[in-house]
Amino acid sequence: MSATIGSDPPFAELDDMSAAAYRQAVQLGRFNRHEIAQQLRISPEEAARIERVLGLLCLLHPTPGDADLLVPVSPDAAAVELVGSAENQIRDLQHAVTEVRAQMLSLTPAYYDGRRERNRMEAFDVVSDVATVQSLLDELSERCRSEVLTVQPGGARPAHILSAARKVSLGILDRGVRMRTVYQHSARTDLATRSFVRELIEHGGELRTSEEVIDRMIIYDREVVFLPEHKPVGREPGAAIVREPTLVAFLCSVFEHLWRGATPFHLGSIESDPVTDDLKRSIVRLMAEGYKDEMVARRLGMSVRTCRRHIAEIMEELEATSRFQAGANAALSKLLSYPQDTV
Repeated sequence: MSATIGSDPPFAELDDMSAAAYRQAVQLGRFNRHEIAQQLRISPEEAARIERVLGLLCLLHPTPGDADLLVPVSPDAAAVELVGSAENQIRDLQHAVTEVRAQMLSLTPAYYDGRRERNRMEAFDVVSDVATVQSLLDELSERCRSEVLTVQPGGARPAHILSAARKVSLGILDRGVRMRTVYQHSARTDLATRSFVRELIEHGGELRTSEEVIDRMIIYDREVVFLPEHKPVGREPGAAIVREPTLVAFLCSVFEHLWRGATPFHLGSIESDPVTDDLKRSIVRLMAEGYKDEMVARRLGMSVRTCRRHIAEIMEELEATSRFQAGANAALSKLLSYPQDTV
């Protein structure tokens, strides 16, 4: 009797009375219901049931030439007949499983090699932990070989940040790595930033400023780009790390576009800085577009107080008593016109 793999096998269960009947049949050399019923003191119906059970278990076989005469079969022979087909199926399945496993395991080196390569070239990796981001920045600053490109929005930077940036930046420049940075125009009015910039320029750094810039961006060797994580809730932003070559090349092009349109950082007196007119144009343009003082200040990377001081100076210079009049007078005086860029 065969069994189907994956379903309950149709094997009968050997109960105590059937086992006792089998022992009697072995002693008698045959299975006779009447004799078994007498020996075990059971009913003919029970004897008939036991005969069916022993038959299903292949423990009884009809005698050749006399189908009515049932004789007991050894348990070993019965087991072979009963489960032999199922065992063959199990062996076949075990062999198939072994072959499949061997084939799959042969692909393991390719899988891990591919994973390492994919991880190296992964398009994005968002790191939310600020300490981890700083650790990655420090590592890449030490490992960079040819160039660091940076965009720093927001105007003047806090003194403690400048102090930390000074050590890292000078270390990069002293290794002969080219460093170019774009600030916003408003950074020119901060004495601490100007001192920092002067030191970088003396060590070979290149710095320019622009009216408005994109978000903060740091590019190492045109291979890895750090961008700020987008507006996380309830914590400081981490960073999105970009390694995919096409995206990195695009972001490098964005930097070069900003660089070409930016003005070299002038280290003369603040009052003589030619960027003053650029700031005035930017403020008047944003005012004309309907931006409030707070938004103008944010766009140009300066404090609201500084922005309002510039607005007051502009309105006095244009002899205007309202923002509308300031815009009209600025247009007439060609303050809104940009000179030809010669950088």
